[in-house]
Amino acid sequence: MKQQPSLSNVIVIGGGPAGLTAALALTDHGLRPIVLERSQQVGGIARTESYKGFRFDMGGHRFFSKSGEVRDLWHRILGEHFLRRPRMSRIFYRRKFFHYPLRPLDALAKLGIVEGFLIVLSYLRWQVFPYRDVDTFEQWVTNRFGRRLFLTFFKSYTEKVWGIPCTELKAEWAAQRIKNLTLGSALLSWLFKPRNAITSLIEQFDYPELGPGMMWEAFRREIESHGGVVKLGCDVVEIAVESDRVVGVHVQTNGKAEFIPAEHVISSMPVTEFIKKITPPVPEAAARAASQLKYRDFLTVCLIVDKAELFADNWIYIHEPEVIVGRIQNFKNWSPMMVPDQSKSSLGLEYFCNEGDDLWNTSDAELVELGKRELAQIGLVEARLVEDGCVFRTEELPDRRPQRTAPVQQSGPRHAHRPVRGTQPGPGRDERPVECQRRPGLPRGSERAARRHERTTGCPAKAA
Repeated sequence: MKQQPSLSNVIVIGGGPAGLTAALALTDHGLRPIVLERSQQVGGIARTESYKGFRFDMGGHRFFSKSGEVRDLWHRILGEHFLRRPRMSRIFYRRKFFHYPLRPLDALAKLGIVEGFLIVLSYLRWQVFPYRDVDTFEQWVTNRFGRRLFLTFFKSYTEKVWGIPCTELKAEWAAQRIKNLTLGSALLSWLFKPRNAITSLIEQFDYPELGPGMMWEAFRREIESHGGVVKLGCDVVEIAVESDRVVGVHVQTNGKAEFIPAEHVISSMPVTEFIKKITPPVPEAAARAASQLKYRDFLTVCLIVDKAELFADNWIYIHEPEVIVGRIQNFKNWSPMMVPDQSKSSLGLEYFCNEGDDLWNTSDAELVELGKRELAQIGLVEARLVEDGCVFRTEELPDRRPQRTAPVQQSGPRHAHRPVRGTQPGPGRDERPVECQRRPGLPRGSERAARRHERTTGCPAKAA
């Protein structure tokens, strides 16, 4: 008879969506996992912050999945507190607002007939003579939309977000995020209502009434009610390996060192940190390859505005190169309950940066003033109406280490990171990425749920 794992030796590193989903699935199998979260709250970058009663979503997190199992789970956890919200988002470019996804007549009217005609010609030219080898974001988008539309609506914003030229960003990222959307499909979606809507064109989404953190706090309570443990302020400093198997993790909690034994570990920390913390160290080639993975950070300048209604959008993409801000969230339009005083509004101005750069190290007071100036500069909100503000970085810990967002998928040799594969401790290693290998005895449901959630939220999950 196959021996089952004990009920107290499964560790989940990370209390974000992927980690909590995996832990909850473990409890469905009778396990009592221990979730280790470095910060003082769950949710990761999908958490909800608060300031003077106003709630702020770090990034704007829509809840949408094609999986009925995932949707049922979300509704089971939050019930009536899970709202159906209309989506509206626009692009700000040349001091005009363009609907996103693009609406042909709207774009034509605002760009002008001549420019619109040139965009269509450019699209037709690239349909006939596309790039034959498509390795970069620029090549992929140009083939799908034409070069003129790429320069108009994709280049400046993408480079603002990722901090690198579009010629250095991998085509795989565009294929993942833009998916089946093309200029042709955008035209068809405007003329007709397709039965199978493209993901990028979804007009509604679900959302917790108090922000995404409400969902992950509910996940935490559910895990704990089934005997699991969620430890906050618990930093994993070392993943101990003996005889090619993980035997436990060394952690620091409020300055106190502790070793937690484990037979199974699920990690949702960035691959770069995961590889560094394995002891004994992984082969040099794997460590070097992992170190080449780059992450992009961001901070949110949250502003309280003394005006009941500002604009109809949930969020706005700022393509104007004259300002640094990349995207603006209007939290009241995500959920009215994010704002305690309905005579006011709250905005989240997202600034993309790298940990340690000038923007990251700018003081909170200066960032609030920057936000006020840029809102006035683009004509969105008068500076005098902004009555208060605060700043949240992607992670604010004593050493100010950022909680990583998505890795930057720069172009280069397709298998540059292959040495990372197979470095995971444990028997039966293969050529799958380290995050895809499953340990014997670990319930399949937990791994499947974590990876399913990765697909729907973009939050990585790794099994060790």
